Amino acid sequence: MKIGIFFGGQSREREISFAGGRTVYDNLNKSLFEAIPVFVDSLGNFILLNWEYIYKGTIRDFYPPVGALPASTHQFQIYIESLGELSHEEYESIINQVGKKISPDEFKHYFDFAFLTLHGPFGEDGNIQGLLEWYNIPYSGSGILSSAIGINKQVQKDLMRNAGFASPKTATFTRKEWLSTEYKGDLLEKLVHKIGLPFVIKAPNQGSSIGVSVLSEKDNERFVAAVNRSLFIQEVYASTWNEYSETQKVKFITTLADIREGIGLPIYANDQLIYHPEDLFNYLNTTKAEKTVLMNVNGEESVLLESFIPGKEFSCIVVQDENGKPIALPPTEIIKGTDLFDYRSKYLPGMSRKVTPINIPDAHIEKIRTECCRLFEQLQFNVYARIDGFVNSLGEVFLNDPNTTSGMLPSSFFFHQAAEIGLNPSQFLTYIIRTSIAERIKTGKANIRLQKSLDALDANILALQTASTEKIRAAVIMGGFSSERHISVESGRNIYEKLSSSVKYQPIPVFLTGNEQQHELYVMPINIMLKDNADDIREKVHAPNEKHPVIKRIVAEAKGITSKYVGNAIEYPQAIGYEELAEMVDVVFIALHGRPGEDGAVQTELERVGLPYNGSGVESSRITINKYETNRLLRQHGISVANHTLVYKNEWQANQEGLIKKIESEFNYPIIAKPADDGCSSAVKKIKNRQELIAFAQMMFRETPEFLSGPVQVLSLKRNEEFPQKSYFLIEDLITANGAKHFLEVTGGLLTKLDDQGNLVYEVFEPSETLAVGEVLSLEEKFLAGEGQNITPARYAKDKEASKIISAQVRETLKKAAQILQVEGYARIDAFVRIYENNRAETIIIEVNSLPGMTPATCIFHQTALNGYKPYHFIDAILDFGMKKRALSNG
Repeated sequence: MKIGIFFGGQSREREISFAGGRTVYDNLNKSLFEAIPVFVDSLGNFILLNWEYIYKGTIRDFYPPVGALPASTHQFQIYIESLGELSHEEYESIINQVGKKISPDEFKHYFDFAFLTLHGPFGEDGNIQGLLEWYNIPYSGSGILSSAIGINKQVQKDLMRNAGFASPKTATFTRKEWLSTEYKGDLLEKLVHKIGLPFVIKAPNQGSSIGVSVLSEKDNERFVAAVNRSLFIQEVYASTWNEYSETQKVKFITTLADIREGIGLPIYANDQLIYHPEDLFNYLNTTKAEKTVLMNVNGEESVLLESFIPGKEFSCIVVQDENGKPIALPPTEIIKGTDLFDYRSKYLPGMSRKVTPINIPDAHIEKIRTECCRLFEQLQFNVYARIDGFVNSLGEVFLNDPNTTSGMLPSSFFFHQAAEIGLNPSQFLTYIIRTSIAERIKTGKANIRLQKSLDALDANILALQTASTEKIRAAVIMGGFSSERHISVESGRNIYEKLSSSVKYQPIPVFLTGNEQQHELYVMPINIMLKDNADDIREKVHAPNEKHPVIKRIVAEAKGITSKYVGNAIEYPQAIGYEELAEMVDVVFIALHGRPGEDGAVQTELERVGLPYNGSGVESSRITINKYETNRLLRQHGISVANHTLVYKNEWQANQEGLIKKIESEFNYPIIAKPADDGCSSAVKKIKNRQELIAFAQMMFRETPEFLSGPVQVLSLKRNEEFPQKSYFLIEDLITANGAKHFLEVTGGLLTKLDDQGNLVYEVFEPSETLAVGEVLSLEEKFLAGEGQNITPARYAKDKEASKIISAQVRETLKKAAQILQVEGYARIDAFVRIYENNRAETIIIEVNSLPGMTPATCIFHQTALNGYKPYHFIDAILDFGMKKRALSNG
């Protein structure tokens, strides 16, 4: 069955939709479905997307394509609507660079079923559902009516109140009323009198907590800012703008243009229409007006206010069984770092914590489930829904945000809760498709054709259950105990999911914890693998093997669903040794970053028990984990690296002042300080002065894991930022242009193969240009969907031929570095490139990652796509090399 996956869209949630569409594309069972990517751009065009663009980090990385971008002094990223009014031919030309435009009447020629991962307006409001019904295309999720209800928060409130659901006090007012109110303090007084403090201010037609604020005190300035945020209005005062530095102005415009956190573009600036961020920058620089009111062209027409509900916040996925009966999966408690579960908290690991089931009495959990099922039926939802709410200490349940579409990132509630009843992401997506077809049959439209389609799918699902196909058993080891353990889990889950939907591999998730002296290995059930982060997983594998009573009941209720899709699933974590692992699997994918994994320790154990694995061997791994030794070896062989030195804890404690003076005599601020023997980006800091150097050393050499408040402030460390404790760290020169005509940071991936004679052959991919928001590239920018900016291939020169010449030089240096270090399997090499006259390039190596991040958004997948590898095929090539290398060593 051909599945058209609709992703992107016109709403402010298009980046999450884009990332969710990629998840669905990768996880559809390849024995049952063929995935067809249908990218919906922000103007509403349907584009049959060339598959390689699915693996870009963000929409703005590929669309509009680089060749269509106008000159931008400050290199602002834009969506296509910021190109302004273009002709039909110009739009067609842009679309043809990334795929093929298709019209709704052509859908039936390309796919049999539409899987909707679109969010917000035009995606989950009944618009696309109606369009698909018009053209007789079955689609996932709820129908037209329930989708329209699901998007409109005001209509929801009225219907819920009439049906007897507990509800907070509410109030509304229009944009027109707001703009015509001279003194906003009077309105605030009325609202405080009507609904009390604190209260929540919402944009009624948005999802993902976009345009949502909490007002906790009677503060007129904050009230105005919060309401403007919900209406997507921003006020800019010339006196403030003119005090900004150039960097601050660029940051302001970048944030404002971000559709997740800012008001987005195009905008009206005092009634003048502005499309591009660069034009807005210039307008604010030249306007004579003291106050400029910026209003998004698609702002909200009203604001919804609700009294704040004290209590625990939760989210609950409700699904239907084959008889149409709703079943509420175990509700998840959301533990936030702030009052608001905002966009970043929802989608960035570590920003919040998910606890499933919610930690309250069983009777209260069942009350949540009952109310969620009742609301699901009351609003006539179908197939599945995500319902959010609060529960107070008395067990009173307040449901406040029913959604007909859930986020579909690998760690979303959608998959997280389905895993509690034993469904892995691939199986859950099959369930969604099957149940959606059954629901569309009930509408009486093309029902005989749909029934035949359903019967065929059921037969194929049954055949999969009874098939005895022998698959390669692949352990995916994730976690670890380094500062990169959370990213390792993201990588491991991605590898597991790519393999689980394949016809070749049977993946087995394995969590590694313990310490350098003693590795602890646990085979995990799917529900534990999909916990929030590595620390949550470690807690669960160490806990007694007993399911929560509520989860036991839900598993029993859902037996009619799971029995159809799940084979022999692992139910409880199982502690094993490397010897037992060798009996269970045929090959290992090490998805660990930093220590252990990239230091040769795990490789040593796997070689001892005779298991093939991915990546470099023991000796190469031991070298590349050590940044100092890597630099020394590369410099010895004529490769450019930064000037560097090690700072040891015992020397620092014995003579801090003398050591600082020695460093300052050898290096000029700013310098780079980072762990010398850990993975990438953790605790990498640009040190601008002596105070920051001392703070960095204090943090690195601290005696306990707890952060030190003084250094945290000096280094501006973020909440939940990882900062390891070490006995030494690395200092190196900050690499600069040094007179080059062009200077950029790149990261390049490579893959090794064996030729017919068993010789090692390197395939070095086109590097990506990486642009950091802050002073150094963060973990989030490197690996997380919707974060960071990577341009693949890197922009070495405007002239294509010149760019090819430069790229060849860079890739040759990366290859030479890999050969010197005896890298095998695959790797990622980070570097700076200086480009001089006559297209001469100098490549300065920063670090080599022998087990690079393999999260869905990492740019190594952008690079492999240019060479024709989909992520699964790249992973398959990595494993295939490991197995062939082992076979050769066995003779």
